[in-house]
Amino acid sequence: MSRNSPYAKQICNICASICDACAAECAKFKDEHCQHCAELCRKCAEECRKMAA
Repeated sequence: MSRNSPYAKQICNICASICDACAAECAKFKDEHCQHCAELCRKCAEECRKMAA
């Protein structure tokens, strides 16, 4: 992003998709650390989408 890569937005969107997938998988488990991971992954996905906008 700092070098104005023409692929920066695409990379951010891919990262958001990966974070969404991780959040969905972790959310399946009731363990506290899994739920915490899911929450952080959702936040990460949101930030990635902001950067891709």
